[in-house]
Amino acid sequence: MGKPQTIYHCANCDAQFPKWEGRCRECGKWDTLKESVRSAPVVSSAKAAAVIDFASLAAEANAPRESTGSVEFDRVLGGGLVPGALVLIGGDPGIGKSTLLLQVAAKMIDGPPREALRERSGVLYISGEESAEQIKNRMDRLNLSANNLKFLGHTDIDTITATIINVRPALAIIDSLNTIKSEGAAAGQPSMLRRATEKLMATAKETGVPLFLIGHITKDRQVAGPKTLEHLVDAVLYFEGVQGGPYRILRAVKNRFGGVQEIGVWRMTNEGLIEVPNPSATFLQERQTDVPGSAVTALLQGARVFLIEAQALVSKTRFGYPQRRATGFDLNRLQLLIAVLSKRLKFPLAYYDVHLNIVGGLKATEPAVDLPVALAIASALKNIPLSADLIIMGEVGLQGEVRSVMDLERRLEEASRLGFKQAVVPKQELHGQPALTLHKVTTVQEALECALSN
Repeated sequence: MGKPQTIYHCANCDAQFPKWEGRCRECGKWDTLKESVRSAPVVSSAKAAAVIDFASLAAEANAPRESTGSVEFDRVLGGGLVPGALVLIGGDPGIGKSTLLLQVAAKMIDGPPREALRERSGVLYISGEESAEQIKNRMDRLNLSANNLKFLGHTDIDTITATIINVRPALAIIDSLNTIKSEGAAAGQPSMLRRATEKLMATAKETGVPLFLIGHITKDRQVAGPKTLEHLVDAVLYFEGVQGGPYRILRAVKNRFGGVQEIGVWRMTNEGLIEVPNPSATFLQERQTDVPGSAVTALLQGARVFLIEAQALVSKTRFGYPQRRATGFDLNRLQLLIAVLSKRLKFPLAYYDVHLNIVGGLKATEPAVDLPVALAIASALKNIPLSADLIIMGEVGLQGEVRSVMDLERRLEEASRLGFKQAVVPKQELHGQPALTLHKVTTVQEALECALSN
């Protein structure tokens, strides 16, 4: 047996180093390295286990799911709650995470389709940030039923897991993960967060109780704590929205039981969060059709198509270097499109500030949004509005060419349903005849000519 090894780990980020240093090289904090002793590896006496040949296994049906009572929430989860699932939800302070989960809890224990869940000890709400009176006041304000909703005001991880095992609720909500502590470890430390998540995962699998964990986020909009937290849990959801705006969006960045393309949309009101079943019509209802710099496109998110408006504002720069700003769109991609317009279409954008906004708080990340953004900038520069019944889709290459997009037929079908009559699209093969007048283009120049002539 070898000698024990002395290592130094950071109390802030849990990084490990072979010798002491004044500053952690991972997180940059000073005087956070603590000495610990790691035992030398011991030769194991364990015997090899039997392996299973996948060819001999029959395919099982999909994991059983239970509806939460919220169509939008079920969509993001992949169809509903899976027994024993551990779901981590992050979001800005005050964005509505607790409100969302309280509404989900009330629907689960109060709706007719969930009689079996109501018989299983209801829902357990665990909070280290708010008292039972505060939670009850919020539920009264939102007109939510408190029947079969139980409260636990503890932050000790061992007490929390023992209570879940004893009560065995239909659902447990922990608000928040960053307040959990244990004997000898303070709340919020990376090692404590990891230990708490591991114990909660084991409890969820042992009892079959689905757990929702609310997590704080950092200034980089990531769940606070070591990155291993996201690897430990079954699903990671982010609840976000435009600061001060009414709309909230729930998106999945990891889901072991479903895809990560789906998003759910809610509107924040005095009565709580209200689901938005038709986001396309909602996002476009306040659109002004006679203003330059506005272009509508179709965004594909999982099984749904969202029609969104890209707004561009182009103004003469007052500085030596033109400003570029983007909300809901990648700034590097915006710089690329501006370069294409400047080089291929000879637009003098080097002397203009360009501001871009994706209305509604959605993040437009797919290439199909390139062409509408480019035409919105061109419309703003030329001060010519685009046609109100025109929708635009296409990826833009560095040579100024317009490339094909995925599932163009579904996008055109949604646009036709909402009253659009014509579309500027890439020259690609389509299955079926859409109910729109199509202007198929191969370059940005052609797309601009079609858009401004209609």
